[in-house]
Amino acid sequence: MPRWLPRAMVLALALVACFQLGTWAFHQLTGLLINVLIAFFLALAVEPAVSWMAAHGMRRGMATGLVFLAVLIASAGFVTLLGSMLAGQIVSMVEEFPKYLDSVINWINSTFHTELSRVDIQNNLVHSDWLQKYVQNGASGVLDVSAQVLGGLFQLLTILLFSFYFAADGPRLRRALCSVLPPAKQAEVLRAWEIAVDKTGGYLYSRGLMAMISCIAHYVLLVFLEVPYAPALAVWVGLVSQFIPTIGTYLAGALPMLIAFTVDPWYALWVLVFVVVYQQFENYLLQPKLTAKSVDIHPAVAFGSVIAGTALLGAVGALIAIPAAATLQAFLGAYVKRYTVTDDPRVHGHRRRGSELVPTRVWRFLQRPRGPLGPRGRTEDVTAADLAEPEQRTASASGPPQSEQ
Repeated sequence: MPRWLPRAMVLALALVACFQLGTWAFHQLTGLLINVLIAFFLALAVEPAVSWMAAHGMRRGMATGLVFLAVLIASAGFVTLLGSMLAGQIVSMVEEFPKYLDSVINWINSTFHTELSRVDIQNNLVHSDWLQKYVQNGASGVLDVSAQVLGGLFQLLTILLFSFYFAADGPRLRRALCSVLPPAKQAEVLRAWEIAVDKTGGYLYSRGLMAMISCIAHYVLLVFLEVPYAPALAVWVGLVSQFIPTIGTYLAGALPMLIAFTVDPWYALWVLVFVVVYQQFENYLLQPKLTAKSVDIHPAVAFGSVIAGTALLGAVGALIAIPAAATLQAFLGAYVKRYTVTDDPRVHGHRRRGSELVPTRVWRFLQRPRGPLGPRGRTEDVTAADLAEPEQRTASASGPPQSEQ
């Protein structure tokens, strides 16, 4: 046996063990890494406001704390308004449920000639087996719901803590990162960091401005229709439609339509029409002007980045996909060399005459005037030369080139 074989086998086993250990550790720390990634993008989003306050003489830690306090107060106010709205609607729906049930039963009896009664339906429902099983499963699932709520709160606190440290110690973090890189690489890292701050902050602030405009527009509509809880519904539509990509518009418009339907079914239709019309106005007029300088990214690229982010990281990837794609596009655009485009009609979508398809050439041949009759008393058949490119027909008509003497 060669002397190097046992050592190679031990080295191979050690590499396999290290790979398995690294894979196991990565799967165990996936949740923590996702939280750190969310915290990093949140710190990039608040970086412009924190830097502005720090430039005016405020300590960076104090500035970061004030920014996060304002965000928490706004979030708590929104949740309180939304919770009061939902609680009020649930109470009113429970109070009006017997009337709704009686109207449905009367319609069924008159339509299908039955003799149903609300008391019989309630008794059958209370003594049904599936309801008892549902109550038992719900009681056993209370602990699971409580554990999920506590886990969500712990995850939120983890994200806030990491984002606070990233924002408050941003200069120290950049200095520590650049200390292990050569001077040429340091400039590239700082440039990428600056682009990420500009794009992420610009994305957040432009979305916030569009959310405010959407909130005002929908508030005016809901007040005009006398829909209850108009402020909370308007804030819901503004935030959800702007900060949840792709499906946020439909989720945002569903709740006002449901509340408006309890007032008048026609009001729900008016809300649906307004949501669709405003979405078109936002997509084609408002959004291009507000995001032209902050997040200059094509809608197709944004949609593809959202799909890719959702496939990789789920809802978190959908939220950070657009600023990440805008940052990558801006960073690559600074180093990709571009050239002047030639003045060719094909650049503008025009085709050359010689590039026509074969059916088009056949049609053009049939439409031209007929020539003299052939030797059999009819016009000549269409040949391959008639369907060839104009350059090829010219070359064939002139004959083969003569050789030099």
